[in-house]
Amino acid sequence: QQKSLRIGVNLQEPLRSNLIQFLQSNTDVFAWKHEDMKGIDPQKACHRLNLDKTVKPVIQKRRKFGPDRQKALEEEVNKLIDNKFIKEAKYPTWISNPVLVKKATGLWRLCIDFSDLNQACPKDSYPIPHIDYMADATSGHQLMSFLDAYSGYNQIPMHPDDAEHTSFYSARGLYCYVMMTFGLKNAGATYQRLVNKMFARLIGHTMEVYVDDMLVKSEQAPDHIAHLSEVFDILREYSMVLNPKKCTFGVGSGKFLGYLVSQRGIEANPAKIQAILDLAPPTSLKGVQALTGRLTALNRFISKSTDHCKPFFDAIKKKKPFEWTMECQNAFDNIKQVLLQLPTLQKPLPDESLYLYLGVSNAAVSAVLIRQDGLQQFPVYYVSKALHDAELRYPHTEKLAYALIIAARKLRPYFLEHSIVVFTTYPLRQVLHRPDTSGRMIKWAIELGQFDIQYRPRTAIKAQ
Repeated sequence: QQKSLRIGVNLQEPLRSNLIQFLQSNTDVFAWKHEDMKGIDPQKACHRLNLDKTVKPVIQKRRKFGPDRQKALEEEVNKLIDNKFIKEAKYPTWISNPVLVKKATGLWRLCIDFSDLNQACPKDSYPIPHIDYMADATSGHQLMSFLDAYSGYNQIPMHPDDAEHTSFYSARGLYCYVMMTFGLKNAGATYQRLVNKMFARLIGHTMEVYVDDMLVKSEQAPDHIAHLSEVFDILREYSMVLNPKKCTFGVGSGKFLGYLVSQRGIEANPAKIQAILDLAPPTSLKGVQALTGRLTALNRFISKSTDHCKPFFDAIKKKKPFEWTMECQNAFDNIKQVLLQLPTLQKPLPDESLYLYLGVSNAAVSAVLIRQDGLQQFPVYYVSKALHDAELRYPHTEKLAYALIIAARKLRPYFLEHSIVVFTTYPLRQVLHRPDTSGRMIKWAIELGQFDIQYRPRTAIKAQ
């Protein structure tokens, strides 16, 4: 079997040759086929359902499939048996139905309808990292490698006491998962808990991990192989293997958690932008909802995005039959122009002061967080929010204060780690702390008191 891996095309010698030699001597951390998967030691990690014993077990009524789906189901079940992901179940008290979903390739994906089982499982509130701040942590590095575990979830075993509860129907009988699978409640939390334990020394320094997305990063390119070596040693210790087809080594930029990260900063994913640019004007309510959903994913990059999207929100809210108005069309054309010139966002440096500009319109409040490098200012994050009901009637100064509180809540980690200089044309600090100010302003002032915030008169914004 031919074994190949992807490396950066712009790598210079001798780093390129050294990286190739390093990867050639570490092929054991990759699974070139399912048989190469060893599975995590159950003593180090396993998935528990923690079923609520007061909930009555559910045996779902068996669903029927057409011939093509039935054939696909049995093919998938045979693969799972061969790969030792499932075993025959005997006397299960919970039985779920298989569901077959057609992939873009035309092939079928097997899922299990664990909806009843999941309702009997308490939520595992183990924290999942915040995507925005993890993207910040990855930008600004000379060299990166993007790693992907081979069938990541399937490398973690089920606890023996819980395996039979995952039973499902097939033409060959009843089978249950002995390895963790997608669709089980808290599977993501179990995986994140494991990788946090595995890479505790490296996360935040030379590595970032979001569930099964792993990234190794180096501020200086010559250090990258040493950083990879540390990661590979840990993978070996836990018997976790990588998918060679989904790994990329030694690149200056790449897609991570929906962003394009590089030494320059954080950019919007070009595929997400192009998907909107290619859209025809929506002809239904669902079409507008799909459009606003796609734009929401890019909000961080769009100044005053709520103002740009107001006609779309109005079209969704109206109780009369759907109408794509001229105002909607103008907004649609305008947002496409905005998407063609989105800025590259920069991550803040440790301990530097950041600057916040506030904006208020009739229907929304907005803010932009900025870092300064010499005489130039660069955006870090754009925030905006639509005003509703009583908020629309706030006096202008209260809307400004509301813009500040919305920014502080949305960007809390930045506010906790940096001094924030707020530029405003109004004496916002005095208004917030006036003895006769409104109750909500007092409440906001108390909430903002935990942060190091200074207020200065506003000058013209110089962000790119």
